[in-house]
Formats: sequence, C-alpha cells, structure tokens
Amino acid sequence: MPSHDTRLPLARRGFLLASTGAAAALALAAAPAHAGARRPFGRFGSPAARLTPQTLYVDPKGRGDHTTVKDAVAAATGSGWTLVLAPGTYRETVAVDVTRTETTWIGASEDPRDVVIVYDNAAGTPKPGGGTYGTTGSATTTVQADGFTARWITFANDWLRADHPGVTGTQAVAIKVQGDRSAFHHCRFLGHQDTLYADSIALTSFARQYFSHCYAEGDVDFVFGRATAVYENCHFRTLNRTDLAAAPYGFVFAPSTAGANPRGYLVTRSRVSSEAPDAFYKLARPWVPSSDTTARPSLVVRDTWLGPGIDAAAPYTNMSDAFPWQNQRFAEYRNTGPGARITVPENRPQLTREQAESATREAYLGDWRPWKETC
Repeated sequence: MPSHDTRLPLARRGFLLASTGAAAALALAAAPAHAGARRPFGRFGSPAARLTPQTLYVDPKGRGDHTTVKDAVAAATGSGWTLVLAPGTYRETVAVDVTRTETTWIGASEDPRDVVIVYDNAAGTPKPGGGTYGTTGSATTTVQADGFTARWITFANDWLRADHPGVTGTQAVAIKVQGDRSAFHHCRFLGHQDTLYADSIALTSFARQYFSHCYAEGDVDFVFGRATAVYENCHFRTLNRTDLAAAPYGFVFAPSTAGANPRGYLVTRSRVSSEAPDAFYKLARPWVPSSDTTARPSLVVRDTWLGPGIDAAAPYTNMSDAFPWQNQRFAEYRNTGPGARITVPENRPQLTREQAESATREAYLGDWRPWKETC
C-alpha cells in the first residue's frame, strides 16, 4: 500500500514489550505463559506419540522434529500436513508455496500469545542481492497454497519507522495470504502499516478467506488486499502515533477487490478499538492498484461496534482522487458505538434489510464452511 508518510519517527515498540491494554491485545512476552516443560506440544502428541504420520513437531528448544517453522515447511512436501508449534518466538520468514495444500498449523498451547512468528523486513529494506523487498517481499509469512488453516498463532512484523528514518517504503507485512479456503482461528496479526494482506494469487482468482476470533492491529491500511474475506468476531485495534500532528493517523481497511468479484471484505460481529485520540482514524479507504485500475473495492461492515477512534462524520476517504470512495462498494448495517453514529448520512452508506440478507458468511464463502471445523 502507498506509504502514508516517508518520515515517520515512531518510537513505539509496544507490541514487543507490553500489552496494548485490551484483553485480546498483543503482548509478545519474553517467556511463553503456557510453555509446558514436559509437554511442549500440549494435547497434540509429540515425535514419540505422533498424531498422524503427516504431523510434524516444531520446537525452538529442540524437542521436536524441527527447530524452525521454515525447516518444517520444507520437510512437509505435498498435501495434508499438520505442523504443531511449541511455545516460543520464531524469528524467521516463512513461505508456504502453492504445492503445499491442505496444511494446518497449530499453536500447541492454544494461546496465540505463546507462539509468535516474527521478522522485521519492510518494503524499503535493502535486499542482500540488491534492490528492496517491496510490500509483498516484506511479509514475515506468505501463504500461497489452498486449504491453509492456522490456530492459536501470532503473525507479526516488528519493523519500526523510528529505527529506519532513511527508509521511505514503510509497509511491513506480518502475513500475506493468497490461497483459497484459508482459515485463521484465534490468531493475532501484529504490525503497523500493511499488517494483514488478505489477497489472492492472481487478479482472476477469487480466494476465499475466513478469520474467526482474531486480533489485528496497525495504523495505515493494516487490513488490505483483494481476497473475498470474512472477519467474524474479530477485534481490530488502531495504534497511537507520536509522529503526526493531525488526523488521520491511518485507515483500518483498504480492500482492492477485483471489479469482476461480487464480494470483497465482510466484517461481522466484530469491534474496532483505538489507542489514538477520538476520530483520528478512518474506517476504510479503497485501494485501486496500478496493476488493476478496474478494481472496485468492496467492504461491508455490519453488526460491529466502532469505537470513538473512528471518525463518525467522515469514516471513508480516498486513496486516490481518481477513484473516489463513493464510486466503490462500501456499506454498513446495524453498527453500534460512538464511531458508528450517522451524523452525515451521505458519508455512511447503509444496506437495506434485503441487501443485508446477502451480506453473510454463507453468501461470501459458498460451499466452504470453515466455522464448522474443529481441532
């Protein structure tokens, strides 16, 4: 996503050092809270008592099959593998290519604060062979395969603008998801700009993704991309900033839905809170990338609590004046909270009851029912 500011002396490493204060807020602790010394893999077996022949165990302390997630992914060739991750901080970049389908990652403690996959590349970070990583290359974790599921894991990018004042490409992705039928349950996504990249493998691919009981935080466009994605019972938190003197500090959603795709992002039964002053954040702005100027970003936010951090009078804005938000597919339905007050009706398009009947997880995800999956 375009950089909001090329000089951002942001000195906050709070998501590495302390909780944001909300119950679901992030806290990357130095020592996992639920790291069992005798049973690092909890109820999910062990190398000596493997749940299935296609289950691999990952533990940075050496009690599993592998000490890094990257090595476990490399060993899990083909389809249908399960990776069980023991508590720990995995500082690495990981990529799941298109051949590794139907993969499941499980945080063994069943608490996402305990299992953290984190790295610190940004779009403007120099690559060893020359050039820079770009937004996509900055991702700590990249998932291209279909049928990926993750439970109880934190995906993070801890790159900070203040540490790199000369870098202008400040996008720093925690995870980029491109596969169809990608599901995340009880996961956390931590970063600042471009945290959660919910995308597809190609312009003509309508990847379906589902996020349930997840937590995402950031500042600029921190949930973005062209996937058909449902966010249900999720918590989105906007971060405070000391480098900007005036609003807006950033934008929660920046969908880039293909024009031919009837459905983009659906946010339902969720909440948006903020560390920032009241009305200093926009709910969304449309992203029409140069690679697809026919995109028509789509976002429905319904039955969701919007905190005072959202600018209720003008919750949407343009990323480019050539593609005004009013020409895109933005709508709300039955939202509550101070950030949902309708004070300027033309700035808050609402679904009718009949339209809302089609704005459901079932309509967006079709014959795929990820909310019925158990672990």
